[in-house]
Amino acid sequence: MSDTSSNTPANGRAGARQRWLIILGVVVVVGVVAWGLYWFLYAQYFEGTDDAYVGGDVISITSREPATVLALHADNTQAVQRGQLLVEFDPAKANVAMASAEADLARTIRSVRSDFSKVDQFDSQIAQARVQLAQAQGDYRRRKEGAADGSVSGEEVAHARDAVSAAQAALKVAQSAQAQAEASVGGTSVAKNPNVMAAIARVRDAAITLSHMKLISPVNGVIAQRTVQVGQQVAAGTPLMAVVPLDRVWVDANFKEGQLEDMRVGQPVEVKADIYGGSVTYHGRIAGLGAGSGAAFSVLPPQNASGNWIKIVQRVPVRIALDPKELHDHPLRVGLSVSASVDVRDTSGPTVSSAILSSNVRGQAIDTDGDADRIVARILAENGASATP
Repeated sequence: MSDTSSNTPANGRAGARQRWLIILGVVVVVGVVAWGLYWFLYAQYFEGTDDAYVGGDVISITSREPATVLALHADNTQAVQRGQLLVEFDPAKANVAMASAEADLARTIRSVRSDFSKVDQFDSQIAQARVQLAQAQGDYRRRKEGAADGSVSGEEVAHARDAVSAAQAALKVAQSAQAQAEASVGGTSVAKNPNVMAAIARVRDAAITLSHMKLISPVNGVIAQRTVQVGQQVAAGTPLMAVVPLDRVWVDANFKEGQLEDMRVGQPVEVKADIYGGSVTYHGRIAGLGAGSGAAFSVLPPQNASGNWIKIVQRVPVRIALDPKELHDHPLRVGLSVSASVDVRDTSGPTVSSAILSSNVRGQAIDTDGDADRIVARILAENGASATP
């Protein structure tokens, strides 16, 4: 009786251990089977990476003319709208250049009008020269007839002949002067004369320079990298600040080369950003695959043909376009870390994107044509010329 009672607890523990081992084995088998099913039915059709970052346009606002900063109307982190004033420069020199161009245009118009009047003046001179030639020819004819009957001396006939030659020469001089005057104004109006058009171009150039005294935002976005200060003298081309349009950012996901076999343009992608802790899922599509690996476009690309060689798996950037509505609801910033998962089941799309750059990248420019047209029309009218032929 004592031996049986002493073996009972040991047998119980062995049985319990065996049951737990069986349960563990069943769990492992179920897990392996579940993972196998998950892999063969779902996971093998997705390629993912956490080597992905938010990218976007960083539009530089630069000075187009050498000038002094007069006022700043935007600062870092501030949201701005397309066409909003950002920087003002001192317009004193630009105003002087504009006034000089306007005066030059007025002076040129008056000079061209004078050239037009010279054509009429030479018309009168030609008419006068023809009358004098006719008189000289008549006098010569009469004296020549008088010389035949002896009533007029040969000297008088010679003088009459010389007078005809002088009148003919005077007519040719007047005709040549008229041709020269017509050459400078013929076939045009005052407004279309080359000299006037050149002066108008100088007015437009001055108007463009004057418009550069105000810098506006080319797109909707957020200000970044402001380095300029009020009173600073800047040269043409100096970067002053940047505008980042956060409504059209994208994701650059760097996939291993072995993951690209089934990737195609247009495949759906799910993106999760670290900034939201994975609680927000963005839905996008592949916009294009990079033209080369990141190493190929680095400052010092690898020289694999020299020295000892070790194979290193390369990564290729894949651009992912995001849903604008989701970006509006949960904005992203350039450079943020994200993870991307691509559904590669549909391989019917192209491997190279043929999309054309969207027109919404075009910036906002100041319209100087309308102002210049009004200035030119005013100066033409004030100086007795018409804007149309």
